[in-house]
Amino acid sequence: MFSKDAIYKITIPIPYPIKDVNVYVVKGDALTLVDAGMKTEEAWRVFEHKLKEIGLVPEDIEQVILTHHHPDHIGLLDFFDGDLRVLGHRLLAPWLSHDVRFFDRQKEFFLELLKQFAVPESFASHLDHLDLSLYPRNHPLTSSIQEGDEIDGMPGFTVIETPGHAQSHIVLYNEEDCRMIGGDHLLKTISSNPVLEMPYEGKERPKPQLQYNESLKKLLHIPISVVFPGHKDEFFDPHLLIRNRLDKQHERALTVLKHLEKQEMTVFALCKLLFPAAYQQELLFAISETVAQLDYLEQYGKINKRIENGVLLFSAQRRGDK
Repeated sequence: MFSKDAIYKITIPIPYPIKDVNVYVVKGDALTLVDAGMKTEEAWRVFEHKLKEIGLVPEDIEQVILTHHHPDHIGLLDFFDGDLRVLGHRLLAPWLSHDVRFFDRQKEFFLELLKQFAVPESFASHLDHLDLSLYPRNHPLTSSIQEGDEIDGMPGFTVIETPGHAQSHIVLYNEEDCRMIGGDHLLKTISSNPVLEMPYEGKERPKPQLQYNESLKKLLHIPISVVFPGHKDEFFDPHLLIRNRLDKQHERALTVLKHLEKQEMTVFALCKLLFPAAYQQELLFAISETVAQLDYLEQYGKINKRIENGVLLFSAQRRGDK
């Protein structure tokens, strides 16, 4: 058994290069699970076994709070029976609705985007994150939570919105002891990808790197004693890590700028240059990271952008350019 207000980590295998994902059981006024792993039989078996080690069964879980909508954080919802209170950001709702039209719109958006980026059609199969079967269908969002909300059943924890890695991303923060359950917003040993997404409102696509930077800076104004992340080990002194990540991202952008000073390039050409191995296995992440640096440079007026035959072309801003 574990004590009230303890945060108990359960590590679950996932079929991705990062190998596993963390979910957390929190015993407050209600027994809460933060995040829900990947929808596989193996993940469920491991989850059940590790729950049993602390004297629990899945039926004991009263509510699930989701930090964001990525499949490795929400999939096991489908393995829970009966009523289950599910909370998350409002942008999570369509990912849990199993609405075929929503996923079709996602695919259409990305296919058009890949054309603009000059990605060959043969890479369309890399949109496997939009496979409807990866997403739960039996437990829709019960209610949405947003910035500043207190969590019923988890005294002391409030919501901080942290878009960037995902538009729906939130973290849970306890002001009393400065603990943070952080999802994928901040990881100790790897940078979180600012993943491209379809616009939920309006027509302009979100710029996740710019959002992510602002979400990181927001945490610099908050005292944090320990972060319980979505992957790998918990860590301390996150402010130092945040400053390091912001510096590293700026350096990556300057590397991109140097390439664009030499020649005008498409997103795909630049992506292959930056990620010569990764783009073939993980195209979405590689493309997202490439576009992230372009968005960053564009924000500061360092690059030019034009469209030719429906394809975006980027070059470095030169003296005299407007």
